[in-house]
Amino acid sequence: MTETIVSTQSGEVAGRDQGGILAFKGIPYAAPPVGALRFAPPAPVEPWSEPFDAREYGPSCPQPEARPEGWSPETHEDEDCLRLNVWAPASDGGKRPVMVFFHGGGYTIGSGSWPLYEGRSLAARGDVVVVTVNHRLGPFGYLHLAELGGPELASSGNVGMQDLVVSLEWVRDNIAGFGGDPDNVMIFGESGGGSKVCHLLAMPSAKGLFHRAAIQSGAARYSLAPERAGDATEKLLEKLGIDAGPGAVDKLRALPAEALRTAGGRGMGGDAASPVLDGEVIARHPAHALRDGHAPDVPLLIGTTFDEATLFLGAEPALRDPSKLGMDELPARLSAFGDRAEPLLEAYKASRPDADAITLLLAINTDASMRIPSIKLAEKRLQGVSQAPVWMYIFCWAAGPLRSGHGFELPFCFDNVHEPVMRPSPSRKELGARMADAWIAFARGGDPNHDGLPPWGAYDTDRRTTMLFDRGECRAESDPWGAERQAWFK
Repeated sequence: MTETIVSTQSGEVAGRDQGGILAFKGIPYAAPPVGALRFAPPAPVEPWSEPFDAREYGPSCPQPEARPEGWSPETHEDEDCLRLNVWAPASDGGKRPVMVFFHGGGYTIGSGSWPLYEGRSLAARGDVVVVTVNHRLGPFGYLHLAELGGPELASSGNVGMQDLVVSLEWVRDNIAGFGGDPDNVMIFGESGGGSKVCHLLAMPSAKGLFHRAAIQSGAARYSLAPERAGDATEKLLEKLGIDAGPGAVDKLRALPAEALRTAGGRGMGGDAASPVLDGEVIARHPAHALRDGHAPDVPLLIGTTFDEATLFLGAEPALRDPSKLGMDELPARLSAFGDRAEPLLEAYKASRPDADAITLLLAINTDASMRIPSIKLAEKRLQGVSQAPVWMYIFCWAAGPLRSGHGFELPFCFDNVHEPVMRPSPSRKELGARMADAWIAFARGGDPNHDGLPPWGAYDTDRRTTMLFDRGECRAESDPWGAERQAWFK
């Protein structure tokens, strides 16, 4: 591996040539958000005079240790986490499409440094520039302090989202030096990353910074109400033993990062880690913004996996032994749906007459949490004045007890169907090639069609064309599982 140097507006960065792909890791795109900058909007990074060593990943934001089984741990955490990574075929002044990925993990865990998101293969396959981003998470990025901190902290509940905007501004200002085209930027994200893409589509400050957007298993139609965000802040202050009065913000800023990380909660949930409808940074709910014509020139790629709910039901014994769940138990397991439970169950039984109880439970929960919100978001966009197309997909490849689980498409769309990400096979490599080429084609021109796929029509409410990515076959279907979809709209 040989060293390579590229100039940015902040100074030179020294990366590595990894077999024909240039890798630059841990590049600062904003100042460390520490001290007086904790909870504040991202500030400009201080320029450097010597080449910045960009050969290793930078720190991840401090975050809970708890995460779903199989999700990567973080190797290095620090508040000085506003870093990004770039993979590029050459720093030759080329005009390559730029693919900027925002990681999953809700708004509390994760980083752009996970092996799943390593961009070398995708950059080589598509002659594109790939960027992944670290940003503030949990209470560091989404603690709503407007009532405590006044105008200075009016946007504190969204500084994690503002970090992403600044990362896109960095791409606009610097990516040409890495051989990328700042006028052809695609953003994409999975799970919480998909939700981040939804919110960026609604944010006035992000306008013009990207030109295509892919939302993978993360269709967020609404932002958190300030009242709920304020309630979450009060609970956090109680945990920390801080009175919600004068001086509270100073006390929060004086805390060690570990105290905030611990008080912020466990896992991926929590109101203290969600973008807030603050009326300025996020002035409209994403679904309302799309309906009313925001980002009208940005094509959208929206999809889910076939068995999203296995991630959230991972401890369910019936996933490994279907006999552990009987049909007679389903009404109680679906009680959260209230009066809708019975008609939903009957619709899914009719649609899948040979399905066992665990399959029906998974299907209903998958659609409730992911597929139906994705369809509703797409159709909100179609209600607006936009002329840009929407493309829909379902990832159906399945393996093991988790079947086609949440996040299973990631190695395929990143062309990372190889060790150490996953065990390769001919069928997996074939599907990976088809998906990666679709994402690359979408990045290049806003249309995911390519020669390795059957014709894929844009989504509309007449045909509802959806591409099904599966082992051995990819096919475009009109309104797949349409009877089940209709059951949610009755």
